[in-house]
Amino acid sequence: MSVFDDPGHFGRLWADTYDLPSGLPDPALAVEFLAEKSGGGRVLELAIGTGRVALPLAARGVTVEGVEASPEMVAKLRAKPGGADLPVAIGDMADVPVNGPYAMAYLIFNTLFNLVREQRQADCFRNVARVLAPGGAFVVETYVPNAADFDRDEQVQPYSITEDSVRIRLHRYDRAAQTFLRQTVTFNNAGVHLHPFAMRYMWPEQIDEMAGRAGFHLAERYADWDRTPFGPDSTSHISVYRLG
Repeated sequence: MSVFDDPGHFGRLWADTYDLPSGLPDPALAVEFLAEKSGGGRVLELAIGTGRVALPLAARGVTVEGVEASPEMVAKLRAKPGGADLPVAIGDMADVPVNGPYAMAYLIFNTLFNLVREQRQADCFRNVARVLAPGGAFVVETYVPNAADFDRDEQVQPYSITEDSVRIRLHRYDRAAQTFLRQTVTFNNAGVHLHPFAMRYMWPEQIDEMAGRAGFHLAERYADWDRTPFGPDSTSHISVYRLG
């Protein structure tokens, strides 16, 4: 059994450093977009994490609930202002272990791809459909894969070099399965530290097909939270799926 079959693996490994200023996007535009799409109804964030998006969305007056597999991530959320007030179910986001109906669910920042098996990605769509109200929205944000990024089966990339440590990243791709394993290896005076990470990526049209099988249709698609029109050169997409 792979460590990536454990839905709490990511949070256990990354919770302590997730909120550090290391390139996480400013949530302001996402919050504005999601507040509008919620229609003032009850909403659900899958993989709510430390509340990076949910807390400012709740501060806008939106009723937000969450699902998160990592108690470590939820502990970080609870320690933030307003974090103790958000209902969060501990469980696998693919199972959506909550009761609806919700006006909207959302899964952003490429997190759909953290489900590394196609069936679990399909389960996620099916279970979101189960808890949405008729006509409810499912908002999904992911990057658009670029085949040039994985033109080799394996890649080694220098990541950082200091007087005290060396960090490298290694990728192994399975292009048939549309998966990759990334291992970040840090060498320092304390020893060797491993931070494994994996994804199963999909192109937008593949996500559309999966959503369709769960009863959704694509209602809107943008290249970013600013609603830039999506086109063939877009590197990411914000897709709004509607139920029914």
